[in-house]
Amino acid sequence: MMAHTSIPGADDITRVELANGIVVLARENPNSKAVTVRGSLLAGGLLDPDDKLGLADFTASMLMRGTAQRDFQAIYDSLESIGASFGFNSGTHTTGFGGRSLAEDFGLLLQLGREALLSPVFPEAHVEKVRAQLLTGLSLRAQDTRDMASLLFDEMVYEGHPYARADEGHPHTIAPITRQDLVDFHEHNFGPRGMLIVVVGGISAAEAVEQVRAAFEDWQNPQQPAQVQLPPWQPLAQRAYRRLDIAGKSQSDLIIGTGGPLRKNPEYMAASLGNNILGRFGMMGRVGDSVREKAGLAYYAYSSLGGGLGPDPWLLEAGVNPSNEEQATDLIFKEIERFTSELVSEDELSDSQSNYIGSMPLSLESNGGVADALMSLERFGLGLDYYRKFPDEVRAVTREDVLAAAARYLKTDEMAIAVAGPPRGEVA
Repeated sequence: MMAHTSIPGADDITRVELANGIVVLARENPNSKAVTVRGSLLAGGLLDPDDKLGLADFTASMLMRGTAQRDFQAIYDSLESIGASFGFNSGTHTTGFGGRSLAEDFGLLLQLGREALLSPVFPEAHVEKVRAQLLTGLSLRAQDTRDMASLLFDEMVYEGHPYARADEGHPHTIAPITRQDLVDFHEHNFGPRGMLIVVVGGISAAEAVEQVRAAFEDWQNPQQPAQVQLPPWQPLAQRAYRRLDIAGKSQSDLIIGTGGPLRKNPEYMAASLGNNILGRFGMMGRVGDSVREKAGLAYYAYSSLGGGLGPDPWLLEAGVNPSNEEQATDLIFKEIERFTSELVSEDELSDSQSNYIGSMPLSLESNGGVADALMSLERFGLGLDYYRKFPDEVRAVTREDVLAAAARYLKTDEMAIAVAGPPRGEVA
């Protein structure tokens, strides 16, 4: 077996599927006294009804507010007594959870997780407290030009597709959600099939698996629905533009882009390296250099590539003075056109490859970093030896591969332009 400090691989990752369908991944770190747990289950925003968007997120926010075994205060007293943490979050596809404790307290951490997942009671008083917090967050979102540009972008690029919907919902969809809606969502959608639990830290892999087995293998839910299958997504037939006026603002935020490759797509690595060159590396890549540094048109300018289970976006973002919206947009499109018609330089690709290869081990230095990495291995079907093979995969990408991926996905006549900022002519 390779030394523990090496990159995780098939020889030091234990993968077990429990009788009820839960997949457990475990990796020991004998140099740590702590244990990190990460997990997910198939109960995300895709299951929200249109008139109650945000239901999955609301439900996740309630799981630690009281269970059949402990009330809100007792849950947090239990965590505090051992210096541990545990919490939930919700996304489009899944509800996620995670926590950390000393290895000797891992059993209690799992017990608290089991209680929150299997037997939350959704106390009415806490329902209203959480609703108020969610509505406050949505009110803040409505005044955030960056967040609102993102909503506009999703509505345009993913029209008719589930990705057009906001996972956190809207005030008019959060307000009518009842306690019974939360109870029903949990009862019908939370279950072990498709669930993933990752344990990394100062506990043997065998013991970690057995503790997870003891906590969760008896969980059954015959009502649990099959995994949601995303419908096909089609790019825009032509370039689209929308602008949202938000009074009292001094900055405009603009987003330009379209859907990108799935994480499991063979072209993903070439697209990712290309995106690093386009708008991530150094001072935000070519776009940052052109729009921000040289032209002085933006407070920030960069690109990002999603890469998930569906057609996550490949986009370019900039924060600009409202008077610079059109100039910045034109300059960004010029950079996209150059990127999709000319080979990147040998130095650009070599620097980006070195950046990826050098930063990957750093991301795996903590138990949490390893746990997140193992989650990705399983979620995207990358294989247990993916990180051992990662440098070779990165080095194998050619300039021609980057150009092909860019040309395939970044078609300028299929892109959305979303802008949120002060009304035209308004001086904040």
